Amino acid sequence: MVDVRVAHVAIDVRGQHVLLLKPVADPPGEGKVLPVWIGAPEATSILFAIEGVAPPRPLSHDLMKLLLDATNSSVERMQITRIDDGTFYAELTLRTPDGTRVLDSRPSDAIAIASRLGVTLEVAQEVLDEAGMDDEFTEPEEESEQVEEFRKFLDEVDPEDFQG
Repeated sequence: MVDVRVAHVAIDVRGQHVLLLKPVADPPGEGKVLPVWIGAPEATSILFAIEGVAPPRPLSHDLMKLLLDATNSSVERMQITRIDDGTFYAELTLRTPDGTRVLDSRPSDAIAIASRLGVTLEVAQEVLDEAGMDDEFTEPEEESEQVEEFRKFLDEVDPEDFQG
């Protein structure tokens, strides 16, 4: 497994949200990034978590964190374990009062939860080899620009924008 971090949450040319995961050991602009396409609510939830923004009401992933806390459970690890026909598969390993449990999860949900809990994100080397791209996306100055864009978004976002 390779430890990764969320390098960017962006929107592709088709208007789809894409999460770029970058190995922690690789400097910006070097190595690989793993693009994972996710939904808009999950993108927002992940951005809130990595920026430390508290929404006015708990989002679904905040509620999941509260449920874990209320049941004396914790997340030990978050792993993207495989890719099959373009679909990524992830697992959350929980420590519960009844023992260890491994849960199948969408990567976006697993990352949103792990980001709230400070859990290390891991990707199988085989997944990174198969679906990773050369990192032409992360540069130190781009990262600060991305953070500034997100802060501007947070100033203008209305929680009602995410109601179904």
